[in-house]
Amino acid sequence: MPEPVTDSDEVLRRASVAEIDPRTLYLLAKLRQDVFALEQGATDPDLDGRDLDPTTTLVWFEVPGAEATAAGLQREPAAHTRVLHEADGTVRIGRVAVRAADRRRGLGGRVMRASIDLARELDEQAEIHVDAQAYLEQWYQGFGFETVGAPFDEAGIEHVPMLLRPGRG
Repeated sequence: MPEPVTDSDEVLRRASVAEIDPRTLYLLAKLRQDVFALEQGATDPDLDGRDLDPTTTLVWFEVPGAEATAAGLQREPAAHTRVLHEADGTVRIGRVAVRAADRRRGLGGRVMRASIDLARELDEQAEIHVDAQAYLEQWYQGFGFETVGAPFDEAGIEHVPMLLRPGRG
């Protein structure tokens, strides 16, 4: 696992599922469950098998907290993305989740920036795709993503396909 990047009590991490401590992996899955299933009422399962792909990297910020303490860890996940390096050479960023208590602190933007940076490390000429929740379309545009299709329903939530072209963002 790469050396963590720290900013006060926050730590940025990235790793494949196989490299993650089981307690941290559990807390990452819990974060996604809390945001997607419980808070947003997503109708499709979050765990779709793609986390296990060898070309998948999870990216997350950890902060001190009660769940970490209970699990015997120093920090717990507060913001998360999943970066998929696809067989066609594109990169897909998904499963963008920020814990409700940690929103408005900039962690979502910072974890997205770290994910874009990772995508550029994987292949600086790759197109980066996101299926953005429609209400966050302008937020993604702030990173240089452009909308490339009509809105669609995914898991009972309106999404829009977006693309970050090489050399942008």
